[in-house]
This record gives sequence, structure tokens and C-alpha cells, in this order.
Amino acid sequence: MKQKLLYLIISLVSIGSNSIFGQEISLHNQFNGRYDFLFVGNTLNKTENGTGQACEINTTSSATLKLDPADVVEKVYLYWAGSGNGDFDVTLNDKTISAERTFHVLQSTSGLPFFSAFADITDQVQVFGNGEYRLSDLDLTNEIDNYCWNGTNFGGWAMIIVYSNPSLPLNQLNIYDGLQYVPNEINITLNNLNVIDNLDAKIGFIAWEGDQSINVNETLRINGNPIGNPPLNPVDNAFNGTNSFTNSTTLYNMDLDVYNIQNNIAIGDTSAKIQLTSGQDFVMINAIVTKLNSQLPDATIQLNEIKLSCDSRQIMVDYTVYNSNSTSSLPARMPIAIYIDGILRMSSSTLSVIPINGSENNTIIITIPDSIVNPFDLQFIVDETGNGSGIITELNENNNTALISKIALWTKPKVNPVLNIETCSIGLGRGIFDFTANAALVKVNSDDIVSFHTSRADAENGANPIFNSNNFIAETTRQEIFVRVKNENCFTITSFIINVKHCPPLVHNYFSPNNDGFNDTFFVEYLRNIFLNYRISVYNRWGTLVWTGNNGTSDWDGFANEGILLDSKKVPDGTYYYVIDLNDSEYPKPLIGYFFLKK
Repeated sequence: MKQKLLYLIISLVSIGSNSIFGQEISLHNQFNGRYDFLFVGNTLNKTENGTGQACEINTTSSATLKLDPADVVEKVYLYWAGSGNGDFDVTLNDKTISAERTFHVLQSTSGLPFFSAFADITDQVQVFGNGEYRLSDLDLTNEIDNYCWNGTNFGGWAMIIVYSNPSLPLNQLNIYDGLQYVPNEINITLNNLNVIDNLDAKIGFIAWEGDQSINVNETLRINGNPIGNPPLNPVDNAFNGTNSFTNSTTLYNMDLDVYNIQNNIAIGDTSAKIQLTSGQDFVMINAIVTKLNSQLPDATIQLNEIKLSCDSRQIMVDYTVYNSNSTSSLPARMPIAIYIDGILRMSSSTLSVIPINGSENNTIIITIPDSIVNPFDLQFIVDETGNGSGIITELNENNNTALISKIALWTKPKVNPVLNIETCSIGLGRGIFDFTANAALVKVNSDDIVSFHTSRADAENGANPIFNSNNFIAETTRQEIFVRVKNENCFTITSFIINVKHCPPLVHNYFSPNNDGFNDTFFVEYLRNIFLNYRISVYNRWGTLVWTGNNGTSDWDGFANEGILLDSKKVPDGTYYYVIDLNDSEYPKPLIGYFFLKK
């Protein structure tokens, strides 16, 4: 892709040999659009330090914010600083503010500590609006006596106000902060610029402990050119207790200065160097704000959803291309390179022009090559032609990628074959089955989930599972049971047959018709309601027929209904013989056997 443009990242190139421990200045936030900024703040020093006057300090001071009616407050950052190890709870217009971030620095020559603190107060300023802001409870009175001897006693506060206005040109604002010490020299490089128009380009500083009376080699240079804002900020006295926004020269020992740099930044520049020098004065830089005119898009991409299908190497990807945080529309037909495991596999493109803060959603079907194994990485890069380069210049060339790692294609679970099951009829073609063992037998992967269903549609939808698989009553002589085997994402359907058959009747060889409630009749299992046309004949041991019955009679209770005995006469104990004619095509021969009767 093209080199990153206008995403201002401050990098410290070198710091003078007398540098101390502190926090290097780095990018805190960036704003792209119709934005501008201003500083509001005040010192706590009653007079400039180091001049022999009384070493005293206030605990409160005020400053006034005055924006135009069309200006809209977007973001406000409060910084406060002073001598000592820090006071991190202050009050602004009667509201307590606690530090969200803190900075510390130690002067190398004296060993004295200094601090600054930061808080986001956007909500408070958006509600209060224009007017006087009074910062109080910044109490350094017990600290400054230790600093009077070398003239480094100070305290102060400042707000950076970022505001928007529809009449402003499209700008990029960058806010950098930290706490760095000068002397002797600090060199800061603003990298990766692409200046489209340098009109009204400016840079602002929040600096602490500058002295008006000390101007030994005290310069601010942009690209090697010394800059100033005379008469307020002479070229050789950049940090002199002034406020460029109010033209105040009594902002004792702090500076809220802004410089026009449009003649020092050229159209097409890709970097700018800031050099701060001070041969004597102890100056701390807390924040830097730059404003450059730039009308560029900023393409980003997001993978919203990946839809996979079971046993398919095609995936559907839903994605969105954004043009957020930009200062110009994103042209149509922006290329999108698609990588699988780091290898370019296909490409796509946007369809339409995407306006500032707009987006475009689309879907694409990708066939994953057979050579790709699970899991794999999928990467989309917008403004990428497939060879590492793009076709347009963007505000940020390092945010064009969307990556989803460790994608696994879905596969249906493997299954083992399941044997059919037969059971004896309990009548009218019905049978009782226990096929719970098939749940374990069908699985190849023990983690899969198995359910049984009476229809394929139910199995496909995972609906109406059979809960009584250990005591399932089939209502037909032959029925297909569908098995749904499911893993995390997919399922496989298989089936087996349950069949109800006419088993041979089971004749018990003993019964005792004594009305004790147990075995009182000659009962034949798997006979009644199964072989509907059966006929039973019972003979005594001499071959005399004593009883006959069929599906329309009750089971024999020991009373004769045939032969020389009357119906009301019980037969005597003994051995009897039966002949059961089933009258069924599966069993054409009669069943013949004997049983023992005992009352």
C-alpha cells in the first residue's frame, strides 16, 4: 500500500545530553474533519519567578472561554502542572476533577521534581459552554519554598478545546502529550505527512516554566527554520510567559502559544522536524497540537460474518468497507485483496463512492482450495491490488486490514451403520422396542449428540425426538427410525428398521385353576390378538377332547366344555395335551404339546 499519509505519529529522534527522566511526547488523539482548536488557561504565579520578588503562589485562577455561536465543542482536555510531586485533585467551577493520567519529570541539575496531570472534561464544558472557568484547589504553597532558590517555582493550568464548525475547511488535528524537558535540545519528527494544502497550518504548545527574561538560544524551528510570533513571541524567546490567544504577556512561567507554519510546511511534504532549544531556561513541553489541511479518504474494512455450510468448501463472507475518520470521499471500485493463510487467492472491490463517515456493505462467496486445511486465516485488505500497493493516498495507510484467524470448515459427523431390530408382536401389529444401545453404536466421535426421530423431516429439523427409546411402542409391523448425529455445527441422518413379527406362541406347561389369582388359566403368550384365527383343542391323557377355544373365548379355567364332562364340571388334576391351530401362513403346522394341571 501507499505510504501512510497524515497520520501524525511523533517519534523522538534525539534528546540533548542534559535530558532527564520524563514521558516522551506522543500522539494522544486525532480528529479529521472541519475542526480547529484553541487554548484557555492561566497561571497560579503572582509574578514571574527568579526575579527576586516574593516567592508566593495562588491556589486558584480563572480564564474565559469564548467560542462563536456556530462552534461546537467536540473534545476538551484539562492539563495542570507545577513544582513538586503532584496535586492530582483539583476543582473546576465547583466540580472536583481527578487526574486520569499523570506525568513526572526530574530536573537534572537540581534534582527537583515537577508534575503535570490530565483529565477529559468534555462533558462539563459542553454543558457549561462559554464563560469563566475557575480552577481552584491546586495548592502548591508547601512546595514552592524548595524551588525559589533556582527560580523554578510555578503552577498553572490549561484546556485544549477542539471544536467543529461547518464553515471550516477539512483539517486534521493531532494532539500529542507527555512531559519533556528542555534544555538543551529536543528534536521531534512528525512522520508520514502528505500535505495537501498548507493554508492556515499551525502548531500550538502548552509549555511550563518559561521565563521572559531568559532568552539564551531559546528557539523553535520547523524544518530548520526559526519561527516566531513577534512581538508576542520573538524568534529568540519562544517560551516567555505569553498567551497567543489572548495576547497576554503576564502568563507567568507558562506558555499557551500558537504559530502559523504554512510557509514552513510545503505541499507534498511527508515529514516535518520540530526543534526546541534553550541554552539556559528550564522549559517543559506538556502538549503539542498541529492543524494541517488535508482532504483525504481513509478506507477501513470489517469482516462482519462468515457463513459456512456443512461438507462445503464454499464460504460466504459479509463485510463492510468504511470511510470513517476521513476528510474526503472514498472513490468507487476500491480494490480488496483476499488472502488465505497469507496467500492471495482472489480479489473484489467496492461498488460506489463512500462519503465521509459512510460505509458500504457487501457479501462474497469464496471457494477454499483443497490444499487449505483446517484451521486457516482469512484476511481482507482494502486499497490493496494484491502486490502490497494501493491506488489512492489515504489519511492512514496502516488500518486497511481485517483478519479472522483459525477458521475451520464444517464437516458432517461420520456414523457407523446401525442394524435393524425385530421384536415379537404384542398384538395388532404393535411391538415394544429398546434401541438405546444404538446411540452409542452409531457414533464414530464420542462427543457427538444422538437423537432418534420417527420421520426424516423431524430428524432434519431436530424436532420431536423420541424420549422413550428404551420402551418405544411401534404401531406398525415395519417402521423406519431416523437417527440424527450432531457435532458442533453439522448433523448426519441415518436410519434403521424396526420390525414387528409374529413370534411362535409360548405355552407354559403348568397352571393351577384354584382362584388364588396366580396362574389360574391356561394362558398362551403371543397368541391372543396376534393370531386372530387360532383354535385350541385340549385332550386328556386318554385322548378325549375336554375343551376347545378360540379368539372369541376366554382362556381355559379348568372346566370342560367338550366330551362326556359337563361345562360345570372341573377336570381332575393330571397331564393334558394341547393342539393349537394358528391358521397363519407363517406357521401352517399346528403346535402340539402337553401341560400339567393341578388345582
